[in-house]
Amino acid sequence: MSSTAPDASVLPKAPWKSLFNQHLSKMESPEFVLGTVAAAPPGSTVPYVPRVRYCIFRGFWTELPENKHNDAERNPKAFESDCPTFTTDVRMEKVGQLFGTGAGHAEKVEQTQGSGGGGPVEAVYWIKETGTQWRIKGKAYVVGNDIEENEGSGARTVKSEVGKRMRVVDEEKEKDWSWSRELTASFGNQSPGIKGSFKAPPPGRPTTEAHDDKNFELGAKVDDLHDEVARKNFRLVIIVPESVEQTDLSDPAKARRHLYTFNESAQANAGWTTQELWP
Repeated sequence: MSSTAPDASVLPKAPWKSLFNQHLSKMESPEFVLGTVAAAPPGSTVPYVPRVRYCIFRGFWTELPENKHNDAERNPKAFESDCPTFTTDVRMEKVGQLFGTGAGHAEKVEQTQGSGGGGPVEAVYWIKETGTQWRIKGKAYVVGNDIEENEGSGARTVKSEVGKRMRVVDEEKEKDWSWSRELTASFGNQSPGIKGSFKAPPPGRPTTEAHDDKNFELGAKVDDLHDEVARKNFRLVIIVPESVEQTDLSDPAKARRHLYTFNESAQANAGWTTQELWP
C-alpha cells in the first residue's frame, strides 16, 4: 500500500467530513441520490443521458462501521479516507455506466465484471433534520473479488486512484492491511436480507425470461460470508470526491453554501480549499 498512499502529513483531513458525519448520524437511514451518466440511445441528440437512483451510504472507505453481527475478519486500523462507499449488484445498470464513462470506456459486459470503473458521479444527501443539503461530485470505482487475486488493469486503477486518497494512520499496521479483507468485511456488514438480495433473479429482466431458479430467488437470506452466488454479484463502490457542497438552509436569514474543492495538481500541495457562497 505504501506505493499508492500518500503520507498523512501530505494529505490533510477533509474540513467537511466531521460535520458531514454528524449530520448523517441524525438520519434514520443514510440514503442519498446517486447520479451517473449513460450512453444515449440511438438517434438521440446528445451523446449521454443522466440516470439517478437512491443508494445507502455504507461508511467511508477503510473506516468500516462497527457491527456486532459481522463475523468477518477486520483489517487493522492502518488507514483513513474521505471517500464515501455504497454497495451494488454487478448486474445493475449503474455498474456498466461507471465502467463505460471511466477512463477505460468499457463497451462490453465482460469488461465490467471485475474491479475498475472511474466514471463521474454526483451524490446528493438531503438531511431534513439539519436543513442541509450535501452534494458530492467525483469519480466512482468498483471493487470486486479480483482486487487482489488478479492484478488486471481495472484492479490496478482502483488501487492507484483510491490509494492516493488513503491516509496512513499507523505505518506499522500498513503491511497487514488487505483490500480483499476489507471487501469481505463490507459484505459481512450487510444484513442477511441485503446479502441475500445478491442472489435475486437478474434485475431488470422480464419475469417471463428463463433464469437459474436453483441459485436465484427473491427474499433469500444469507449468513455465509463466502456464499458463491452472492459474492459473485456483490460489489463495493468507492466515491473519490473532487468537490463537496454543503448548503445550510436551516435559517433562511443566514443561509449559506460552502464549496470544498480538492486540489491534487501537486502532491506536496494536495488538499482542500474552502469557499463561502450564497445558497
